[in-house]
Amino acid sequence: MPAPAVLRVDLDALSRNYRTLERITGVPVTPVVKADGYGLGAAAVARRLMAEGARTFFVARISEGVLLRQAVGPEPVIYVLDGCHGDGAVAELRGANLRPVLNQPAQISAWLNSGGGASALQIDTGMNRIGVRLEDAPEPFAGLELVMSHLACADEPEQPMNRRQRDLFAEATQRYPGVTRSFANSGGCFLGPDFAFDQVRPGICLYGGGPTGRPDARVAPVATLLIDILQVRDVPAGESVGYSRGFVADRSMRIATCAAGYADGILRSYSPDGQVWIGGEMRPMLGRVSMDVIAVDVTGLDVAAGDPVEVFGPNRLIDDAAGAAGTIAYELLTGIMPRVPRRNS
Repeated sequence: MPAPAVLRVDLDALSRNYRTLERITGVPVTPVVKADGYGLGAAAVARRLMAEGARTFFVARISEGVLLRQAVGPEPVIYVLDGCHGDGAVAELRGANLRPVLNQPAQISAWLNSGGGASALQIDTGMNRIGVRLEDAPEPFAGLELVMSHLACADEPEQPMNRRQRDLFAEATQRYPGVTRSFANSGGCFLGPDFAFDQVRPGICLYGGGPTGRPDARVAPVATLLIDILQVRDVPAGESVGYSRGFVADRSMRIATCAAGYADGILRSYSPDGQVWIGGEMRPMLGRVSMDVIAVDVTGLDVAAGDPVEVFGPNRLIDDAAGAAGTIAYELLTGIMPRVPRRNS
């Protein structure tokens, strides 16, 4: 049966974004495909990017790495950002041929004491999230293939912290001659060539989000969330729409009830500023987002049950949709729920 809501994934656009980031930075692109490829399907995303030349990927969890290894085979390098965290982690990493990103002295010791092997080291240059502090950065050790850090404010190009972090990373990595350096995330890819180092590690810009949390003409939209109209009805002036009288009509209106709600990933915070592309126009959502449906003003439009509605995509760019919901593109993509099928094109 056809689904009333579907997330369409444009793999050609994904490839264009990959090539754009290669061209802008001039260094290899090593994609971040954690959270199931930012909600788009890590297996399909990684396979397509391998066809473009990608040979190194990053995931957050060992479980993600295991699934990705099954999908892409033995060739690509897969780094696990969590490192070797928890009992049994080292064995799991080795079993799936995954490389840990070592984030603290205890992880380094655990990995080396188990026999070591290819791994990465994350150095905290000021984000204070995970990573070895600069003063605790170890001497070079056997198997160290990659040194990395993470920008805290890359989506704010004028933020002085970007340059401070970059300079600290450049200084710290002098301790590791010959080791590959990875620093720039999506936003960092656009900060200038001296942020690129040896390879870049983008995420959201591969998947259609802009580097500053706003639409960017250099980044092609990849994901399109389409939902069906279930019913079109007339609402007289003075009557309300949805729970808690979240919207009261000030005139006679036509309302489309559309087949997705917060159980599909349509955030309740879209109320009251959400909009969708419907009938060739941008139209507002009305009232509260429900579990399974939203209401849209279609007064004056020639639409009917079964017609498609674009929540985000090429006509309603994901950064604009995220802004209307008071969030970021990352949350919209990763929040699309499992009952919404993914369709690759």
